[in-house]
Amino acid sequence: MTSTDTGSTTGVRGPVTRARRSARSVLSVRSVRRVPGAVLVLAGALSPWASVVLPGGAYPDLATLHLFDAPHLVTGFRLHLVLLGLAALLPRAARPAGAGVLIIAFVHTAFLAALGAVSFGGPVALAGGALLVWQGRREPAPRWPLPGRAVVWPALAAAFAGLLWLVSATLTAGGQSRATNPHGGAEFLAFLGFAVALLGILSAYGVLAWLSALAERHRTFSVAVLLGCAMLLPLTGAGTGYWMTVASTIGVYAATAIGLNIVVGLAGLLDLGYVAFLGIGAFTAANLAHTVPFPVAALAGAVAAGLLGVVVGAPTLRVRGDYLAIVTLAFGEIFFRAAQNDLGGLTGGANSIPGIPPITLFGQAFDRPVGALPAGFLYYALTVLMVAGAMAVLANLKHSRTGRAWLAISADEDVARAMGVHTGRAKILAFLVGATLAGLAGAVFAHKLGTVGYESFDFSESVTLLAAVILGGMGTVPGAVVGASLLFVLPEKLREFSDYRLMLFGLALILIMRLRPKGLVSS
Repeated sequence: MTSTDTGSTTGVRGPVTRARRSARSVLSVRSVRRVPGAVLVLAGALSPWASVVLPGGAYPDLATLHLFDAPHLVTGFRLHLVLLGLAALLPRAARPAGAGVLIIAFVHTAFLAALGAVSFGGPVALAGGALLVWQGRREPAPRWPLPGRAVVWPALAAAFAGLLWLVSATLTAGGQSRATNPHGGAEFLAFLGFAVALLGILSAYGVLAWLSALAERHRTFSVAVLLGCAMLLPLTGAGTGYWMTVASTIGVYAATAIGLNIVVGLAGLLDLGYVAFLGIGAFTAANLAHTVPFPVAALAGAVAAGLLGVVVGAPTLRVRGDYLAIVTLAFGEIFFRAAQNDLGGLTGGANSIPGIPPITLFGQAFDRPVGALPAGFLYYALTVLMVAGAMAVLANLKHSRTGRAWLAISADEDVARAMGVHTGRAKILAFLVGATLAGLAGAVFAHKLGTVGYESFDFSESVTLLAAVILGGMGTVPGAVVGASLLFVLPEKLREFSDYRLMLFGLALILIMRLRPKGLVSS
């Protein structure tokens, strides 16, 4: 009896032991395969990059043959390469780390080649990155258990603090202009490569999915912490008047994109003239700016845009798909031409509407510094609150009965109607809510700029807003914000490349859609 039990146990343990040994041997082989690529990346990071001193000065971090006197004191993109080379030794990190290395090395090698300088560290780092991508394997991310509240709150606070650092570093990467940093464009693109690798590594280990589940379970706490972190942006390296202006402009377009996300992402109604509602809110607020306080002007702009949204939505009840896109495109073009011709003397025509006063609160103008905070901080804070309100509207509508009706219409309008959904009323309501949010954003836009002209509301702006919704993720709450931020930060930072700016911008969009076809924040 005993011998039989022992034999059976031994017979079971034998295959299990052999399986464990084979698994360990496979893991050890994979670990060895990652070493050559990681070594090449580290060698490339610690090698000279530019062969000569460029006219604009030494290439970043003294990485030239003439000024390479501190090979181990690396900063900037070379420090990123060192970090990625070390991270590539981890089991799941080789592939995303290699992708980041390829982006960084290619950007700087190509930049130096365009300046007529030979890169020595670039080809070595490129070879290491390619080897890591080739040797790395895509494995399913592990699932981490959700901890108790004592761990959740510090984890979410740390995650949002890291997000604040990432946003600030992205805005400030490469400086503000080519005059202050002739290599700024390359440094910005290289930092994007590092950010992509960092997020890829966190995703490979299941950290991003874990944090997303935590934020969803503790939504109220997450929103409060996220708002607090957003308000702390002026205290970071991005706390300058220039970046506050850029960030507030992004906020205006993000709120507008959230309204479009209701129309396109939830209801599935393709709107190619949506920027007209932004213009209606802006022109309405501009005409009332000298006679009524800003809250009244903003409310009037939102109401006017919402009513015209109903006017546009009503004739579209019997059209769908491409025909709906043509109708909305026609509406946007009609608005643009009417504003250009100063219809009714309300738009200023070619002269625009200048002299719009800034928003004031208790005698404090929003375009002035507030203590140690930079000029434009109040506009930035206002747009943060506006975007937060728009996101709250979208989140509540998405999970409401109306939101479910929109999703049903988006999936199949005929089936939705057969199931008892009042499709006509739901479609008009989608246009109403989306246009109202755009009108409110337009009112803030007018007071922030101080002048409103028809040039700001042409067809290309509608396409950009639609691209922001699609790239960010249709129907998702943070998708429109992420998409709008990307589409308005990239052109601003890529000005360093002058003639190549639009080409690089388009290439970035193609890569995003190829790698994330459902958007950066898919539902």
